[in-house]
Amino acid sequence: MKILKQKKGVFDQIGALGIGIAALAITLIVVFLILSNLAANDQVVADANATVAVQDLTEAAADIPGWVPLIVIAVIGAILLSLVAIFRGERR
Repeated sequence: MKILKQKKGVFDQIGALGIGIAALAITLIVVFLILSNLAANDQVVADANATVAVQDLTEAAADIPGWVPLIVIAVIGAILLSLVAIFRGERR
C-alpha cells in the first residue's frame, strides 16, 4: 500500500507542475502589461534614460519565456525517473 501512495504522489507532481506553469504565465502577462503601460507613460517617454531602462527591462523579461520549455522538460524527466525508481523497487 505504501507504493501506491508514492505513485499517487508522483502523479500529483504533474498537477503541481501545471499549476506552476499557469501561475508563471499569468505573472508574465501582468508584468508585460505593466511594462507596456509604463513605456506609454508621458514622463517616461519624455526622459531618454527612463525609456532605455524600460526597454532594457522589457528585453530582459522577454528572455524568461524561452527558458520555460527547458525547465518543464527537466521536471518531467525527473518525474519519469522517480516513476522508474518506484516501479523498479516494486519488482524486488
